[in-house]
Amino acid sequence: PLRLADVRSVVLLGAHPDDIEIAAGGLLLTLAQASPALRAHYVLLTGSPERRAEARAAAAAFLPGARLTFALHDLPDGRVPAHWHAAKEAVEAAAAVLRPDLVLAPWSGDAHQDHRTLASLVPTAFRDCLALHYEIPKWDGDLGRPSVYVPLTDEVARRKVELLHASFPSQKARDWWDDEVFLGLARLRGMECRSRYAEAYHCDKLTLDVGPPVVS
Repeated sequence: PLRLADVRSVVLLGAHPDDIEIAAGGLLLTLAQASPALRAHYVLLTGSPERRAEARAAAAAFLPGARLTFALHDLPDGRVPAHWHAAKEAVEAAAAVLRPDLVLAPWSGDAHQDHRTLASLVPTAFRDCLALHYEIPKWDGDLGRPSVYVPLTDEVARRKVELLHASFPSQKARDWWDDEVFLGLARLRGMECRSRYAEAYHCDKLTLDVGPPVVS
């Protein structure tokens, strides 16, 4: 299995503020615990000034102690496919910032057009990096069959939900924004990997490092 303690750098790609934390907040908290010297480059394609400020604060809360850099863009929400060139430039620029140990991005099977467009740009920009594609619960009912699981302790799962509420006050009025949605999906994914809670991801390509032969 991938050792999170070996991850020293990560690129986080989101179409909208809160995408990354809803989908991967538990992994971020776990990474921050496992790798105190973590370097994280945080990229968003859309967002108003208020929402981008929320995202900055959320990144600091979910990745305490990490060295953070940001590239927060203001493409029109819901119209990213029509701004494909600008989105591609944003992703290519992120790939030029660092060669990360891990990339987190939306899944190509996501029903939201902004998420799906961003997902399609990742494989060519980050050819030699491990990319995990996250899932976001939504009314579209587009959850798939993920292949990678990150077990979460009870403490981390509940801290994730606590930080979601604290970091994104602009979203609290949404009818789907509640503990049951966030913890319910985490409980389901946990059951699938014999853990209490978990987050799940899709991985299109994985290279095994066989390493040097073991001398007995």
